[in-house]
Amino acid sequence: MEVILRQDVSELGKAGQLVKVKAGYGRNYLIPRGLAYEATAGNKARVEAEARQRKEMLVRQESDAAALAARLTAIDLTFQVQAGEGDKLFGSVTSADIAERLAEMGHVIDKRIIELPEPIKMVGVYKVPVRLHAEVRPELRVWVVKV
Repeated sequence: MEVILRQDVSELGKAGQLVKVKAGYGRNYLIPRGLAYEATAGNKARVEAEARQRKEMLVRQESDAAALAARLTAIDLTFQVQAGEGDKLFGSVTSADIAERLAEMGHVIDKRIIELPEPIKMVGVYKVPVRLHAEVRPELRVWVVKV
């Protein structure tokens, strides 16, 4: 039986690929779970249309991410914190703090895409990457200054 994959299936193939599978596997597993279509002319057209839509969506997401990246690289975030001897902070500046400060400025960004390897615990200037898209990773400038 030939099927057209709607999604990537490990050990079988990528989305949009035409693959041969045993009839039971296709009929009882792939098709009911929405992982594949039967390989008919109508379904081939449907999969091509889905692939075009997916590609357009990815292009749109990348352009939106690039526009947001341009705005983010122009921003300098300043955190005024209390620090002790050797400019060591009482507490730390985390990705949640950075996301909250960006939200106050009108840029709502999830704290999980801010790639801060560990919380900032010293006074200084830091470059913090933000994973907006697979190919768009701007860096924020974060200033941590002593009160």
